[in-house]
Amino acid sequence: MDIKGHDLPLLVSLRAMLDEKNITRAASRLGISQPALSAQLARLRDVFGDPLLTPAASGKGMVLTPRGTELKEPLRLALQHLEDVVSKPSAFDPKHSERTFTVGANDNATAIMGSRLVALTRNRGLSGIRLAFRSIDFTKLNDQLESGEIDVALVSKNVVPNNMPSQPLFEENFMMAQRKNHPRGLRPPSLNEYARLEHVIVSGDGGGFRGFIDEILAASGKRRHVAVSVQHYSVVPLLLQSTDLVCTLPQRFLSRYSNALRSLRLPFDTRPFTLHATWHARFNNDQGHQWLRQQLKECAAD
Repeated sequence: MDIKGHDLPLLVSLRAMLDEKNITRAASRLGISQPALSAQLARLRDVFGDPLLTPAASGKGMVLTPRGTELKEPLRLALQHLEDVVSKPSAFDPKHSERTFTVGANDNATAIMGSRLVALTRNRGLSGIRLAFRSIDFTKLNDQLESGEIDVALVSKNVVPNNMPSQPLFEENFMMAQRKNHPRGLRPPSLNEYARLEHVIVSGDGGGFRGFIDEILAASGKRRHVAVSVQHYSVVPLLLQSTDLVCTLPQRFLSRYSNALRSLRLPFDTRPFTLHATWHARFNNDQGHQWLRQQLKECAAD
């Protein structure tokens, strides 16, 4: 391929398509229409003399050809290097900046940290700063942090990507939640009673019926009945208020629903959950990143 006759944006588009393996998602990521990206793919196929991506047999998404697979990693590295070369370090002034920061977090971390971060920027008159909060796909998190697609991810320590810097924000304790006027009363459950109750579990990956609580119970020879699995914390209060189900949840989360739910001490010790902020090391010295990480630290201290 002779690159001199071709536009750099074509290569940027190719990287997005090779990453997403889906024209619609790649177009959304690039901020262009699907027909426009399809036209670019047609041009790229002519340039490389290869289809690069072909429709998947399942009918969902696309699969890379051997040539597409061969191009994926070198293209990512080349574009990242070019971005680093042309980026000019500049002083970051939050009062005049119009920078957008993207924070990856689940709905619980977004509610706890996101609400404080938004309030902080508004209260300080930082009207040019824009904040985007998005859920985390852990299969893509390394690449998203490296590329800057996600500036900072809020995660537990055990899922911080290997070799990426992180800073602890706060520790969280767990309690059992039930609805008001639950027939079992307001006494903290015994271990046997806890195991007999019907539980809701929050499964970040979706569909899971086992978590770290089950490992603790197993060590005591106990097993609980998990009746319902949900992917988002925000669904749980609605389920608990209308049933006799219970759920073990972070104390800070439950404090937001003290008018509707009752929080009770667990009949066993749980290891503290520590929320961490993590990012890619290439942004260690970026002044905007440093500012964002400091604001998150302040929000956690509050």
